[in-house]
Amino acid sequence: MDIHIPSDLGLPATADELYDIPAFGNVSLLHFTDCHAQLLPLYYREPSINLGVGKAEGRVPHLVGEALLEKFGFRPGTPQAYAFSHLNFCDAAKTYGQVGGFAHLATLVKRLKASRPHALLLDGGDSWQGSATALWTAGQDMVDASLELGVDIMTGHWEFTHGAERVRHVVEHDFKDKLAFIAQNIVHEDSTESPFQPYVMREQNGISIAIIGQAFPYTPIANGAQFTPDWTFGIDEARLQARVDEVRKKGAQVVVLLSHNGMDIDLKLASRVCGIDMILGGHTHDGVPVPIPVSNPDGVTLVTNAGSQGKFLAAIDFDVRNGRVAGYRYHLLPVFSALLPADPAMQATIERVRSPFASRLQQPIAENQELLYRRGNFNGSWDQLIVDALMQVKDAEIAFSPGFRWGTTLLPGQAITREKLMEQTAITYPDTSVVEMTGTEIRQQLEKLSDKLFNPDPYQHQGGDMVRTGGLVYACEPAAKLNGRISDMTLNGQPIQPGKTYKVARWGVGSAQSEGAPIWDVVEHYLGSGEQHARHRPNVPRLIGVASNPGLAADQAG
Repeated sequence: MDIHIPSDLGLPATADELYDIPAFGNVSLLHFTDCHAQLLPLYYREPSINLGVGKAEGRVPHLVGEALLEKFGFRPGTPQAYAFSHLNFCDAAKTYGQVGGFAHLATLVKRLKASRPHALLLDGGDSWQGSATALWTAGQDMVDASLELGVDIMTGHWEFTHGAERVRHVVEHDFKDKLAFIAQNIVHEDSTESPFQPYVMREQNGISIAIIGQAFPYTPIANGAQFTPDWTFGIDEARLQARVDEVRKKGAQVVVLLSHNGMDIDLKLASRVCGIDMILGGHTHDGVPVPIPVSNPDGVTLVTNAGSQGKFLAAIDFDVRNGRVAGYRYHLLPVFSALLPADPAMQATIERVRSPFASRLQQPIAENQELLYRRGNFNGSWDQLIVDALMQVKDAEIAFSPGFRWGTTLLPGQAITREKLMEQTAITYPDTSVVEMTGTEIRQQLEKLSDKLFNPDPYQHQGGDMVRTGGLVYACEPAAKLNGRISDMTLNGQPIQPGKTYKVARWGVGSAQSEGAPIWDVVEHYLGSGEQHARHRPNVPRLIGVASNPGLAADQAG
């Protein structure tokens, strides 16, 4: 197979320099994932801590900062360095501006389709959650936007937190005969039947293509089983292999897995399931410029991950000859809003779905003079603000906030409006609670959650990043075994006592609902208290054994 590696594109002054991608071959796909309901242009800082352990150490996607630029040949200070890394983020953001926005994404889709009129547009999921309007409309704003964008096929994860009935209604009514929602790895509890199509087959230039869907396999664990009580989820290698064999027998010359597994899981899956040409991945929000080839007993599968927040669009071209893929081109294109004029039809759709909520969205909550971001293995300044709010408002010694990867970035001087606050908190299970936990229980909780992130077996990666902590300080050794990663827990400089009880505030506990105030009310109360709040420096644990790990940026070490 002919492998094409795109070079650093330098400093494009116009959209033509960046987005004029010559068509190649005879089969084309466009792919975005994990947009998290972000209809408008935004800022999004990539992680400075994304650690790989075991075999994953030093390998894609666990590279950040200078190590990532060196791997892919990007020069510091370029638009690519801004798009793919956290380096000099504030200065770069002022230079290159906002990214994403569905009206700008729509322009890029139409631009690429002009030379690829047969191209299919694929959405990897996590589209109906992450904004106030998606929450307030049960995802209808994103359903309308996806149809206007021309999405052909999608799979899901956070979509299911609107409930099984809501998802089925959209699939059977809004999407009927327009957009295929596919997931081969969801079945009814009392049968082997799936509530969704497992795959779709399409034809381009006389060539048969199969797109197989893989929803997030741990949705009930990560988000709560109450949303989909009658369905079971899983990685399900055997079922997937059977589907691949099935579509090959039906004549598919190109087989693509539209996956929401996360990249580490996809890399392992690609080594064990045969017959897939490319995995178009999501969930872990990794912007990976070049597909990773993975060998398996039947050949090679290419594994990709297309970032998040509507920040990237992947263009994939296959050259199919004699019934097989002979070559390909892959371009992961940053969506620089300033270089792409807003598509009028999409802009009208966005204004229509947002107009009933305009005054609420624009309501100012607080001034902001710091860089507020989320993404990273352990903490971000947005999450530090949230745990500080929980401790103060709920009168707790310790606070936990989920390790979500979604959530936009706010530059110093950008006001915290209701919309910006909801971009960090808009989930269907937002209730806060205060519980008493012993020191032993706290450590067990941290050990359990760290294992879901750092277990050397990717198939055990069952959620997002590590829980964010307020008040509690601890050390973490990611490469250690279960029950050996967490140590040196302290509170206010004093060791956490195993048998002592501590007051812990938390939110977003999917399987244990409470009747506390929603998290956005707690944070708004904190921000409106009139007190002067110090800068929210992320409470990152002392990390052990990772000094030379290229998933830890130099400006985060020490």
